[in-house]
Amino acid sequence: MDIQQLPVISCNTVVVGSGAAALNAADRLVHYGQKDVVIVTEGMNMGTSRNTGSDKQTYYKLTLSGAEPDSVYDMAKTLFDGGAMDGDIALVEAALSAKAFYHLVDIGVPFPHNQFGEYVGYKTDHDPRQRATSAGPLTSKYMTEKLEHQVRQKGIRLFDRHQVIGILTDSHQSRTIGVIALALDADPAQTDPYVLFNATNVIYATGGPAGMYGTSVYPPSQTGATGIAFEAGVKGKNLTESQFGIASIKFRWNLSGTYQQVLPRYVSIAPDGSEPCEFLEDYFPDPGKMLDAIFLKGYQWPFDPRKVANYGSSLIDILVYYETVIKGRRVFLDFRHNPSWGSENGELDFSLLGEEAYTYLKNSQALFGRPIDRLAHMNQPAIDLYLNNGIDLSQEMLEIAVCAQHNNGGLEGNSWWESNLKHFFPVGEVNGSHGVYRPGGSALNSGQVGSTRAAQYIAARYRQEPMPRQEFLAEAKVQIEAKMELGRKFLAKLGPESNAAAIRRQIQERMTRSGAHIRSLEQASANAKAALSQLESLVDDTEIESPFELGLCFQNYDLLICQYVYLSAIKDYIERGGKSRGSYLVYDPEGELPLPQLPEQFRFSLTADPYFGQHIQRIQFQGSGCSFSWDPVKPIPRESGWFETVWNDYLADKIVR
Repeated sequence: MDIQQLPVISCNTVVVGSGAAALNAADRLVHYGQKDVVIVTEGMNMGTSRNTGSDKQTYYKLTLSGAEPDSVYDMAKTLFDGGAMDGDIALVEAALSAKAFYHLVDIGVPFPHNQFGEYVGYKTDHDPRQRATSAGPLTSKYMTEKLEHQVRQKGIRLFDRHQVIGILTDSHQSRTIGVIALALDADPAQTDPYVLFNATNVIYATGGPAGMYGTSVYPPSQTGATGIAFEAGVKGKNLTESQFGIASIKFRWNLSGTYQQVLPRYVSIAPDGSEPCEFLEDYFPDPGKMLDAIFLKGYQWPFDPRKVANYGSSLIDILVYYETVIKGRRVFLDFRHNPSWGSENGELDFSLLGEEAYTYLKNSQALFGRPIDRLAHMNQPAIDLYLNNGIDLSQEMLEIAVCAQHNNGGLEGNSWWESNLKHFFPVGEVNGSHGVYRPGGSALNSGQVGSTRAAQYIAARYRQEPMPRQEFLAEAKVQIEAKMELGRKFLAKLGPESNAAAIRRQIQERMTRSGAHIRSLEQASANAKAALSQLESLVDDTEIESPFELGLCFQNYDLLICQYVYLSAIKDYIERGGKSRGSYLVYDPEGELPLPQLPEQFRFSLTADPYFGQHIQRIQFQGSGCSFSWDPVKPIPRESGWFETVWNDYLADKIVR
């Protein structure tokens, strides 16, 4: 095991990932003059940006049309008011939203504008204005494709099929000096399959920790690599805060917006396909309440414990979870028939609807037919999307579950997106820039803004050449050899059968059971211990049948670190008195049941203590434990904005600091 024989790629900046944030970071770096850039990715077409969306995937930005007043500060306040978000980051995300958006427009993302050039908007969740826009169901896919074109045009070096398995740091663990990757097309039985990237800076855009969850709307190709960042000393931030919502599971897709507003039928069946029933009828007092809750599920897609009471839309998420996870049944949306309750001879009685639902469907000229007819009239691309993925909504029901969808928390970063580990910049979903609640589509804006800020800072302040090869190898020697030794131990477990995929399922089932939208102190505590125990015995417990499964083994290692840290964060939050908020329900024996016929585990109360919205939980992994801090949120900066002062600071190069 001679590290001197390993290939070393030296560059100023290595960008890890191939989604919209990663590609924008590389594109912007070259634009700002730093051309010594390398992209490393497990697979160019594997990320969430490329493979996810919704009925009308939203991009959130400053208002750019109409007479309704808006300002950078107003948008920052909307982001900040979501709770547990630093004001300086909120201000940056608002201030750069137009810049980032217009860059996407200029490179060809087809956001719609009117004949006067106004980029009109609509209101999304947690949005007091009409700041949202969309290029359709595949907004982030278009973004990724257009940004990839920019990267290829600029000739940026790309290392595809390389899985990053470790973040390399200096001997003081104070700054990053590069990464170690596994070359996925190399045969580990024939050669050491490792490639070293010696870099002054690392921009880390690996997405959310999708591989932790069994019930997930993340694309199967998205795993995440947050655990190895924790291992390198990067702090976590707001790890308790994720979003969960109803999604299809055969083809993973969010079922928000029009999919719910056309009022599909919710059907539960036994595992063998028998005993079909429209289970929502058993819990709502009348068909009007049920239909309104289904309709509002479109606007209010993420599960939100504040929207459970009084037969709110999030009661549906609880009932779907009750049917699927506790009762062990399967749940489907049926667009071929109207809900039986509220229909006569198959025709829906629209007069049962509340004013909001009725007015929406009336204005959409959709007070007719079956759900599939209304969907075709209002949003044919939403049907075509499933048809293109082998599902005909006019002929079959759509299986659903309450799924993990987005991580609002993630890795620590300042207002230039640099982490506590110097020269390491987490951007996109892996960065924990969001608070508890966020407007729909703000994640796409955050990824573009954060990657732009990281590029600006590197181009202005971190232009140094990487270390000489021998100095780099000497500094990182112990870390490189440790990763190679871990790989050697996994390869030594080669045999006739493999259990690496089964271990992955155990990890995912544990997280879905204890770290998704239904939580308790008992479950979080027990399963954090179980994750750490499995991490410590992973090598001994793993068996593989092919050396090409080595990448899967390293992923399991990453996911177990990540899961232990995330569940520890949830445990710490509940122990400190945190209750239900955001997109999760925390069991509270002194709380209330949403409905008397539901089991005890759904008893909850909302977080009322303002402390938890005014502080951010930060966590640091320390091998066999974690340390925590709860820091007050930074207020939104109120600069004087006097032009001459800013101009002089700008001319004196005092802005990027």
